[in-house]
Amino acid sequence: MRYAELKEYCVSNNIAVRFNEPMAEHTSLKIGGPAGIAIFPDETAFAGIIKMLLHEGIPHVVVGNCTNILIEDTGVEGAVIFTHKINAVSSVGEDGSISVQSGCALQKIISLCVEHGFTGMEGLAGIPGSVGGAIAGNAGSFGYEIKDVITSVDVLTPAGDERNVSGQEIGFEYRNSHLPLDSIIINANISLKPDDPYDIKKKVDGFIAEKKLKQPVSKHTAGCVFKNPLHGSAGKLIDEAGCKGMRAGGIEVSILHANFLINTGGGTAGDFLKLMDIIGSRVKDRFGVILEPEIKIIGRGRL
Repeated sequence: MRYAELKEYCVSNNIAVRFNEPMAEHTSLKIGGPAGIAIFPDETAFAGIIKMLLHEGIPHVVVGNCTNILIEDTGVEGAVIFTHKINAVSSVGEDGSISVQSGCALQKIISLCVEHGFTGMEGLAGIPGSVGGAIAGNAGSFGYEIKDVITSVDVLTPAGDERNVSGQEIGFEYRNSHLPLDSIIINANISLKPDDPYDIKKKVDGFIAEKKLKQPVSKHTAGCVFKNPLHGSAGKLIDEAGCKGMRAGGIEVSILHANFLINTGGGTAGDFLKLMDIIGSRVKDRFGVILEPEIKIIGRGRL
């Protein structure tokens, strides 16, 4: 991998780049080994940096706010591209249409909904992370899913070309989407409905209050670790399998919500993965259910 050429390209194009960047400083879990390269492009530089990485044969992964990912202790070989600087709200229409860049915080859109009186996303209140990450994982809560409000997304293809993909083409599933292979979300077009701002704020506040009661929102977690199985709750199965409060090193199963694993301090990805394995085995042994991870695990060989 010709990192020297990449560094020269970034410097000459005013793109922030760091080498051996500790990913623990960026993830909500506060866990993760170093990224070989961390790149922070703005909108004008994004397509160029993708083409450069492909030309140099450098593997890469794009991340948002890193709230639903686990970075392995060995770190990430290749480049991690952050969308922090691609975070603008491009337009807000009176009809409830919003165009927003992928790195924008999801909760900023929720705030816009309250401000302008747009309904359709109230149940996503309190979900951390970026719009792009929410779309890639079809984020949802309280019966709401982001798929229900996405009309289309603009993506970069592996060749660095831009393409518009309709919501139907995305092929949303439960906590998953089927975007074109290796494409990168740049912008999202959202369609909502006008409603009473007071009613919307009341719903949003209610959902956030319920989350605070039932989830360890103030702790270092990566959100729900496992997807809910068909016709069931992963948290309930984990609880009934006797896993609440279990620990592996510095990682603990939340006693508030068993589908959340907390980094209590000094936890490692190894601890986290070990506890995931124990939980999965217990649930399978007791209920015959195989839990599927909801979090994305990133590391060497997992880009």
